[in-house]
Amino acid sequence: MFDNPISLFIGGVAAVLLELAEPSVRTGVWDHSSFQRDPLLRLRRTGFAAMVTVYAPADQAEQLIARVVHMHDRVRGITPDGQRYHANDTRLLDWVQATASFGFCEAYHRYARPLSHAEKSQVFAEGQRPARLYGATGAPSSWAQWEQLLAQTAPGLEDSGILGEFLQIMENAPIVPRALRPVQRMLVRAAVDMTPEPVRSFASLRGHGLGPGQRALVRSMGRLARWMPWPGLPPPQARARMRGAPQG
Repeated sequence: MFDNPISLFIGGVAAVLLELAEPSVRTGVWDHSSFQRDPLLRLRRTGFAAMVTVYAPADQAEQLIARVVHMHDRVRGITPDGQRYHANDTRLLDWVQATASFGFCEAYHRYARPLSHAEKSQVFAEGQRPARLYGATGAPSSWAQWEQLLAQTAPGLEDSGILGEFLQIMENAPIVPRALRPVQRMLVRAAVDMTPEPVRSFASLRGHGLGPGQRALVRSMGRLARWMPWPGLPPPQARARMRGAPQG
């Protein structure tokens, strides 16, 4: 799933939209991260961290997670409405881990290969160990638990001009060559299209989804990407390690 850059990009954007809809997460991300200054670098770091936790050797993944946890410990403050937040708060960590699992899983399901309910649950189950290392001790372990968490969190999700600003950044950042920028914007729209309610209906996202023809085109790109070699990504590197492992 993490060796498909089309669904990985779409899922990552959808996950961030859900995270930015949560007031404490939004303030922490927007005030303490590099999204506004260098969105491309931040996206690469986020995507690489997600793949490393799944495909890298255990000791390498644990070291990376420990560094992230240490950095998050300094991320704290007060939201515009006066609520205190701390990035290592278990409630916020559970939401961030859940939205990441949802984003990557649902994007792959919609735009690369349909997944069964059991396969979707497996994605959440396999994310439990790294989630606990991050401190997300209550992160969903199945698709049903994700739906429960979404229902519980939905009343506290809210629109913000930051969501619209984030969309503009992602549509116009130099992530791909200028000639491919329309494709980049379409992939961002694909992320909006799969974002669950109530967030998809926020005014900031309204009108930013896909048309029927675009939906089919993104699916074609996602399915094609499944069969293309991506030697620099952790999944093929992990397969190469397995081929070289001692037998017996």
